[in-house]
Amino acid sequence: MTRSDHGPELLGTRLRHLLDVLDGGVAAVYADLGLTGFRPRYTPVVRALAASGPASVGEVAKAVGVTHSAASQTVAHLVKDGLVDLALDPADQRRRLARLTARAEALLPVLEAEWTATTEAARVLEAELPYPLSRLVEEALEALARRPMRTRVRECMGERPGEAEGP
Repeated sequence: MTRSDHGPELLGTRLRHLLDVLDGGVAAVYADLGLTGFRPRYTPVVRALAASGPASVGEVAKAVGVTHSAASQTVAHLVKDGLVDLALDPADQRRRLARLTARAEALLPVLEAEWTATTEAARVLEAELPYPLSRLVEEALEALARRPMRTRVRECMGERPGEAEGP
């Protein structure tokens, strides 16, 4: 049996493994830099807040390109780790704004150097590949936005587009 015989389960498993390998390497660099506990998933949120200043979770999600739920979870972890504070928006008391703490702001020079090096390392990695991984990921996300995986699977199960998609 070849890898392709395993279908999407193997694809998902391999993608998770790739992400684990990439994130594990970056997390090891954080540890080397003395940033114990800083997680790779924090980076886009910290960068967004550093660039924009205080922002709602929805604004963070949009800036980072993730779901509101994913951004909310990451912000909650950042709050727990003392890197982000949440405060009521003075212009709209119904909203809470996330902002970097002084501790997070003190880390920005080290993080900026790491971000620059990681970006270059990713460029070097992609140069070794026959097709840029970042381009492939973007194209896959665009294809799935046009026709979600659920639709694709249901079609492969013999259903016509537009048929009821039950549970």
